[in-house]
Amino acid sequence: MTRSRYLVVLVAWFSVLGCAHAVTLEVREGNSTCIKAELSAILSITYNTSNGTTTAQVSLPDSTSVDTSSSSCGSDSSSPWLVGVFGAGHTLGLGFSTNGSTYSVANLTLQYNLSDPSVFPQANSSDVVTVVSSSVGIWARVNTTYRCESPASVRVGGATVTFSNMKMEAYMSGGDLSATESVCTADQVSTTVPPPPPVSPTTPAPVPTPPGTPERGTYLLTSNGTECLLAQMGLQLNVSYFSLSQNKTVQETVNLNPNLTTVSGSCAASRATLELVQERITNLTFIFTLNSTSNKYHLSGLTLVAAWPDMTANLSASNTSLDYLRSTLGHSYMCNAEETLVVEPAFSLNTFRLQVQPFGVTTKQFATAEECRMDQDQMLIPIIVGAALSGLVLIVLIAYLIGRKRSHAGYQTI
Repeated sequence: MTRSRYLVVLVAWFSVLGCAHAVTLEVREGNSTCIKAELSAILSITYNTSNGTTTAQVSLPDSTSVDTSSSSCGSDSSSPWLVGVFGAGHTLGLGFSTNGSTYSVANLTLQYNLSDPSVFPQANSSDVVTVVSSSVGIWARVNTTYRCESPASVRVGGATVTFSNMKMEAYMSGGDLSATESVCTADQVSTTVPPPPPVSPTTPAPVPTPPGTPERGTYLLTSNGTECLLAQMGLQLNVSYFSLSQNKTVQETVNLNPNLTTVSGSCAASRATLELVQERITNLTFIFTLNSTSNKYHLSGLTLVAAWPDMTANLSASNTSLDYLRSTLGHSYMCNAEETLVVEPAFSLNTFRLQVQPFGVTTKQFATAEECRMDQDQMLIPIIVGAALSGLVLIVLIAYLIGRKRSHAGYQTI
């Protein structure tokens, strides 16, 4: 079927001079809309001139249109993209991904043409620059509209993109934005301005207390009334982000509390997804993949979307090419020792007393476990120590017997 993609652009003008225009963009396939966005965006781009560096400020103009050659609804082998083109060869693109229950902006791309004198006067280069960011922090539940009226900035290369008045939906099932909304954290915070705090001497920020070993939770998924995935584990997040209160990048370790966590996901023949959401501000998704040829499964993907109060922007970290927690179909994977699963430089996951079975669950109990190497090594340690002690005792006993025999040999009968 021939794919037809076209643009519907509506413009909303603000009466106050200097405000960004709200632009509506759609990506369509045939008669169906798959992506729709209503947003304002201000681009702040630092570039070099003969006198040093300067910063260009440009709003996404009302003339922005969809680049039909780059935008698409996606397929089994490609992700959906919404790419807007404006001015003299400038583009702003949003690439989407989904785990079945939520969707997110996985990539933001900005391409700007330094030879455009209306935007970059006195630029000492005429290059076309492309910058990409994979930490955008925009996510929502499938079949809901992402809404964020508050300004949200995304750092991408030497530029900053500030979105506002945003309504957007990808993987759409209807012709218009869903009436059900996933509201960003900034819009959920009260707009009441607190009184200014009293002036006090500056004190160093307190050193955070380590959270200790996380509580072990039990997570069970069902499909058509039948158990399909079972997991028991304690989870600890290691996250780097830019702190609003400390005005610097910090490393924070946070335990996932199973009592505050909701469970969802999906089970298929060769793919299982477990999604854990804590208090609507922490979304952790596991993706397990089964190789039907070898009958081996493993953890192939981990995604974290966090909207913590002290973050300057929501954090999105994802890796779908992992190879952790490998085991055999019909068995569970078990590791009582602490394991660290590195996902991205800004995010890793510590697991404690973990046992998981993403395929072949027949009851609410685990099948025979295949243990991790660390557990096997820990079992070998007492065996090796015991053997060494037994050998030492044997050596001492032999030495004693030899010494006693020599002692008797020194006394002769007269």
